[in-house]
Amino acid sequence: MSNIPQDLYYTEEHEYVKKTDDDAIVQIGITDYAQGELGDVVYVDLPKLSAVFSRMDVFGTIEAVKAVSELYCPLAGTIVEINAALENDPALVNRDPYGEGWMIKLRVKNPKELDQLLGSRAYAEHVGE
Repeated sequence: MSNIPQDLYYTEEHEYVKKTDDDAIVQIGITDYAQGELGDVVYVDLPKLSAVFSRMDVFGTIEAVKAVSELYCPLAGTIVEINAALENDPALVNRDPYGEGWMIKLRVKNPKELDQLLGSRAYAEHVGE
């Protein structure tokens, strides 16, 4: 059974959104369920700082031993930080997807877009848990 924290927001494509101390900034990564489905992550391709994305644009890719998947930006906004640690240790996504394995921090353009994401219960139902 996957770890699905109740305080996060989720997409049907298995990204999560975590609020930060700054109301305008969110942390984004992939869910525990997604990393489990992918298997051992060997590479994460992330965008450049200041890149701008619309809601559900592809912001990068994640490569595992058995698959390459696109990463979708759950909200419109501007990249303010990338997790440089993933360059040397992409398996952080497997070990700690909601902590050290985060991918990007985004300055959100429209906070109301959070209302379009799934809560923990809806996401659990989506993945059959």
